[in-house]
Amino acid sequence: MKRKRLGILTAGGDCPGLNAVIRGAVKAAHRHGYEIFGFLRGFEGLVEPVTYIPLTARNTTGILSQGGTILGTTNKGRFAARAGVDQRVDLDPVLMAEVQATCEQLELAGLICVGGDGSLTVAQQFFEWGIPVVGVPKTIDNDLSATAFTFGFDSAVACATDALDRLHTTAASHERVMVLEVMGRHAGWIALYAGIAGGSDVILLPEIDWTYEALCRKILEREQEGKRFTVIVVAEGATLPDGRMVASGNAAGCRQVRLGGIGTIVAGEIERRLHRETRVVVLGHLQRGGAPTAFDRVLATQFGAHAVRLVIQRRFGQMVCYRPPEITSVPIAEAVRSLSRVDVHGSAVQAARALGISFGDELDPTPPFQEDVQTGDMSLMALCGEPETERESMALSAREPK
Repeated sequence: MKRKRLGILTAGGDCPGLNAVIRGAVKAAHRHGYEIFGFLRGFEGLVEPVTYIPLTARNTTGILSQGGTILGTTNKGRFAARAGVDQRVDLDPVLMAEVQATCEQLELAGLICVGGDGSLTVAQQFFEWGIPVVGVPKTIDNDLSATAFTFGFDSAVACATDALDRLHTTAASHERVMVLEVMGRHAGWIALYAGIAGGSDVILLPEIDWTYEALCRKILEREQEGKRFTVIVVAEGATLPDGRMVASGNAAGCRQVRLGGIGTIVAGEIERRLHRETRVVVLGHLQRGGAPTAFDRVLATQFGAHAVRLVIQRRFGQMVCYRPPEITSVPIAEAVRSLSRVDVHGSAVQAARALGISFGDELDPTPPFQEDVQTGDMSLMALCGEPETERESMALSAREPK
């Protein structure tokens, strides 16, 4: 009788919630009669020297609230499948054959790959090769398409928000400009959500072009209102006004460029132009560490359990995803086709503008909500966007003032 076995690995950058996925998968697998093996150091554990451990209730007890990953991970080495934002690099066929041989020798019914866009691009190539793989979306950047949120994002936002809370008090005390640089690579989700949650005055995103003139104007406007401090959040992937992206080269063994340093440039230019005392804080890997938030624990646990479901149902080449309020799935190929980036006309950006938060662009003085010229009331369409269905249209009509 063929043994019922699964494999699981965590690849790419670490983030809070990885252990919750592992625990969720282990508990669900055991209840359905499957053994489960955890491969060490991401995809590297699948090839010589093959390294894995049996995962049991005993060695996964207590890891739900634990940061990092008990299996280890890496975003370097032989399995780097992306060279840039969306440039796929095909893996060595010899390497792929080794992975397939490992799965066959261990009699794996399926392999659960937990990772971000780069790692899931590897998983997609596994599927194309014939390896029975399913994906779990993991990244603090929240830049994976086809899922409303990735686990790790909420925890990173909580870390950045806490930093903003602390920076507010010292900025106000010393009447300083504070610049907080956050992660996110080519998407501004962390900066946007933390900026709103932390009450920042300026948010600089990769998705919105900005100028130093508009940025300095916002600082001076605040001073005219008697607010002699300003808190600025800048995403590491935001480009400078001249179009340059700030990076410090490529990490050893990694094809993707290492972003970072824009916060220091922005702070220096503010001091040069306005002669205001300015400080910069770079959160860096603090956003990746520590315990996951309650939201990320629930999301990651569900992802782990439903990844097992996909294997049991033999729905390989699929990635679990969160489409509120349900956990469902989409083809991995669809999820990694393009990055999920901030909608510059979306409700979060509109709300921030309505609160007076600047994005460093020329639209800042323009209120985002427009009055209905027929009724003189604030238009619900401007607040909510166009209704997508007849039911939504009827609901909006019922709510509009008569």
